[in-house]
Amino acid sequence: MPPLTLDEIARLAGVSRTTASRVLNDRPHVRPELRERVLRVIEETNYRPNLLARSLAFQESRMIGLVVPQSVHAFFSDPYFPRLTQGIAEACNQYEYTLSLFIVQTFADESKLLPKITSRGFLDGLIVQVGQREDSLIGALAESGLPLVVAGRPSITDKVSYIDVDNVHGAYTAVMHLLELGRRRVATITGGRHTAVGADRLQGYEQALAAMGLPVDPALIVEGDFTENSAYLGMQQLLPHHPDAVFAASDVMAVGALRAIQHSGLQVPRDIAVVGYDDLPPALLVSPTLTTIRQPIRRFGIRAVELLLDLIQNGTHPPRQVLMGTELVVRESCGFAA
Repeated sequence: MPPLTLDEIARLAGVSRTTASRVLNDRPHVRPELRERVLRVIEETNYRPNLLARSLAFQESRMIGLVVPQSVHAFFSDPYFPRLTQGIAEACNQYEYTLSLFIVQTFADESKLLPKITSRGFLDGLIVQVGQREDSLIGALAESGLPLVVAGRPSITDKVSYIDVDNVHGAYTAVMHLLELGRRRVATITGGRHTAVGADRLQGYEQALAAMGLPVDPALIVEGDFTENSAYLGMQQLLPHHPDAVFAASDVMAVGALRAIQHSGLQVPRDIAVVGYDDLPPALLVSPTLTTIRQPIRRFGIRAVELLLDLIQNGTHPPRQVLMGTELVVRESCGFAA
């Protein structure tokens, strides 16, 4: 019978390969129960590693990958991604890891990248931003056994660890603010409804209307794609239906909506109040300045790394979920109660 490998020891103990490596090297930062499971498997199988192989195999790369399934243009033009990457990079520096960035634009990129980033010893773990191709990409990465944290709520929540903000409550807070100011024809420009973030923020919008006893009017809902131009066009579709307020599912889209309102000859907030989501720099660069929902993007990136390090050091099962809060930031684009 051929000798067991480190991967087989990890599988039998129900821990990650990195955790098994830490136990065999007598390194710290392993939970006692996990250490005991690995040691029990070693004893039961009479595992005796080859010393040369051990000296090579147990080395950690000290490298974390960040996979972003977006276009290069979207990554560098949307202010959300640099802020997120800043938090991830800061945490990597703090914990002495190197960060590698992988931008996956197409399925061809995905098929070429997957064998590389999941090869043994190349990366200690991965953070993946939820994107357009999340089902296939995250599913394949989860099957690889590499410690994985998804930034944003994925569709396979029972199989992977993820970190997210409470998008339903954030959107609910934004719309309730408009309703409490006396606005009654509140429209929304959603993100892609096929994405979790788009669906969650739409759900929060609908819950706020229901809480005030107001019906959901389909004519006041248009779908965007988190770009300024999509919101500009979406706001043009909404204007004939006479909204008195609009909640845009991102600051970038709120800027597009604001431009469309102003280009139509209407005023913000006198005629139409506007609320965004994210609290990114564009919120302060427009006139009037943008009321928005602040999500802790930089801190979100830091926590994603901390969650990943927990998986690397203590095993990937059971999957962990972290939900972060948001807050309303009131500026000029909503005006005051009538």
